[in-house]
Amino acid sequence: MEQRITLITLGVTDLARAKSFYEALGWRGQEVQETVFFQAGGLGLVLWDRVRLARDSGVDPGPAAGGFGGIVLAHNVRSDAEVDELLAAAERAGGTVTKPAVTNEIGFYSGAFTDPDGHVWEVAHNPSFPLAADGTVTIPDFSAGQ
Repeated sequence: MEQRITLITLGVTDLARAKSFYEALGWRGQEVQETVFFQAGGLGLVLWDRVRLARDSGVDPGPAAGGFGGIVLAHNVRSDAEVDELLAAAERAGGTVTKPAVTNEIGFYSGAFTDPDGHVWEVAHNPSFPLAADGTVTIPDFSAGQ
């Protein structure tokens, strides 16, 4: 298997509400057959009915949305101010700030919010993970410091 992710699909309970939330953050998507597709840099973010997604994946849909699903999506930005701005925008759009931005024990500035379906997003400014002009991130060589 090649080391690559091409699509991330989020199971949602209300497609129109989820689409509106991401659009309020400035994302632009295409709705096709009760599914919304967003181009997100070099990959796609997809919104699809939670129950249908679970069944299509051969798993039980489990409890209703809102509990921690064991995954956090991250959005790195270029400054501490952008972290604050994005957390405020998420809250205005109907999300919930679950962790106000602070400088964490590792030394970078981050906070977190959930979308209306409980999907967790971390927003971080970490100068050790530089962003190219197109927004792609470069993972540092951690062995270089050893």
